[in-house]
Amino acid sequence: MYNLFRRIILLRSPSSVCTHGFSESPLKSLRFLSTSSEIVSSPKSASLASNVVQLKNNRKTVIAFFENHGFSESQISDLVKKVPLILSANTETLFPVLLFFKSKGLSSPEITKFVCSAPQVLKRSLNQEIIPVFDYIQAVLGTVEKTVATIKRFAGILGWNLRISVGPNIEILRQFGVPDSNISFYLQRQPKMFSISSIQFKEVVERVMEMGFNPQQLQFVVAVFALRSMTKSSWDKKVEVYRKWGLSEEEFSLAFRRHPLCMTFSEDKINGVMDFFVNEIGWESSFVARRPVLISLSLKKRLFPRGYVYQVLLSKGLIKKHKKLYLLFEYPEIRFIEKFINPHKEQIPGLLELYKQKLMDSRR
Repeated sequence: MYNLFRRIILLRSPSSVCTHGFSESPLKSLRFLSTSSEIVSSPKSASLASNVVQLKNNRKTVIAFFENHGFSESQISDLVKKVPLILSANTETLFPVLLFFKSKGLSSPEITKFVCSAPQVLKRSLNQEIIPVFDYIQAVLGTVEKTVATIKRFAGILGWNLRISVGPNIEILRQFGVPDSNISFYLQRQPKMFSISSIQFKEVVERVMEMGFNPQQLQFVVAVFALRSMTKSSWDKKVEVYRKWGLSEEEFSLAFRRHPLCMTFSEDKINGVMDFFVNEIGWESSFVARRPVLISLSLKKRLFPRGYVYQVLLSKGLIKKHKKLYLLFEYPEIRFIEKFINPHKEQIPGLLELYKQKLMDSRR
């Protein structure tokens, strides 16, 4: 612990610390703790020297606290880098936070991983922020397990006043006939979607209704998320990209209704996928529009390697063009190998190895 303490002291001098929820250091005028021995003897300097000793001892206490609760040296160092003033925290306020998450079923390794990924949780008030947020999410989602999964996915939600920021938007969805199960599904996976003013949120929901989405179906909430995630300017630019590839208004609307997430990708990503299917595979852009889930697939990790297999099979006459070939790209990995590689092992020896090499190349 002593070596870790020394590294942290050198890393975080008091003069470089800014307050973000913990008590401010009284040593802003000092550069390093080691200078305490050089302070001129006087009542004021004696008090300052006493503060130096107290702060140094507190830092040791905090470091020991984290070590005793399963945090490694590297994890503690990362915590200090992200939240420097954690070293001036009171361990008596930190312990109940860790204990709370343990009471909700998180193991010690899960707690350390969670805290390291979202150290701001240690700055939250247990009674005024963490517990009210947890209880609210659990009331909506129904189980502790789903609530924990949501918080682990988006720890920033612990600082929200959900009854003010999220509650009204949940009610808006209910008023439009969205089932609670669909609301819960997206709150669990994309809680940030709900964090806008109720006026803006209602405008988005009304727009989705005008586009013809059925509020009873999950796609309705997905469309709300898609529109919520971008500005009108960004939306218009992406529409223009699809138009550039020859899609009519009707074709584009159909694509969005089938897979709203096709609008959440960057213009470069959309262009890249369309170029691949139109110019490399030889499909009509309207065909891609009818299977818009293709837009969401990774070019490097999915489309390019499988496109290579497709070209090989096509050149050998082992596959027919446009014969449900979208499945070649949509199938999960195991299913793809079973349907499009294993049946041709004898005709094309080493095809699986060549495919795997393409996958490896895509990850470099």
